[in-house]
Formats: sequence, structure tokens, C-alpha cells
Amino acid sequence: MGWIIAIIVGGVAGWLASMVMKRDASMGIFWNIIVGIIGAVLGNAVLAPLLGFGGSIQSFNLGGFVIAILGAIILLAIANLVQRGRVR
Repeated sequence: MGWIIAIIVGGVAGWLASMVMKRDASMGIFWNIIVGIIGAVLGNAVLAPLLGFGGSIQSFNLGGFVIAILGAIILLAIANLVQRGRVR
């Protein structure tokens, strides 16, 4: 059951991050889910200790969701750097 929640929360986090970074037109739902899940892992590994809150996306909580969105935004910024040489 935790993986289903992780896919749903990751998809929403990836979609919100792609809207913030203005990449929604170039991404489908599959890539939104992938970016959201990887962003959540990245955010929980890097940002959660720095900010002092976070959690797993396998059990929904607001702190984990915010960290997932921030991690996905960072991941999309890195992808922009690699693809275009600049952050949009």
C-alpha cells in the first residue's frame, strides 16, 4: 500500500514542480511521477536534515510532501542545466 501512496504523492509533487519550473508542457504523467519520486528521495536525503523536517512519501504527511516538491524542483533545475546550460 505504501508504494501506491508513493506513486500518487510523487506524481502530484512532480506535477507541481513541473508547473513551477514551467516544464509541464514537455512532460507527461509518467515523467511527473518519476521526477516526484526521485525528487522526494533527493529532498529527504539532502534537504530534510538541513530544514529539520521531512518524512517518507510512503505515508502521507505535509512535511514529506513539501520536501518532495522542493526536491523535484531542484531535480528539474539540474535537468535544465544539463539540457540548456541554464536554469529557467
